[in-house]
Amino acid sequence: MAAPQFTSAAEFREVMDRVFTLMSEDPEMGPRLRDADVPQRFEFTDLDEVVNIRAARPGEPGNLTWVWSDDVDWEPKVRMTMSSETANRFFQGRENVALAIARRRIKTGGDVKAALALIPITKPVHAGYRAMLADEYPHLVV
Repeated sequence: MAAPQFTSAAEFREVMDRVFTLMSEDPEMGPRLRDADVPQRFEFTDLDEVVNIRAARPGEPGNLTWVWSDDVDWEPKVRMTMSSETANRFFQGRENVALAIARRRIKTGGDVKAALALIPITKPVHAGYRAMLADEYPHLVV
């Protein structure tokens, strides 16, 4: 059976924008991610997409800010490269990051320890992401 796939880069960005919004707006997760302040750069090789994410600055809305570009005024503390399939599996709670790094499904750079420390904070997003997929993007459910 073929792995679930995004229909396009546009669909991938749409879905990821929604999951980042879920994390940013969550009353527990959002402030914890903002306070952790770990700027990250994610590259999705199969779709030729890149997103940079950082904590919102004072006066900015929400808890996280993300830009689908490398044209940003901050340096990532962590860099991760993966396929959109791996990202989809991760947000559903179906991809163990440490194992994916060991098996090179995720390639990393920078302060990987800081990124791994965020995993317990982001764990609650899995249920919301799976529910969103089941309702609106069933072809992506793993």
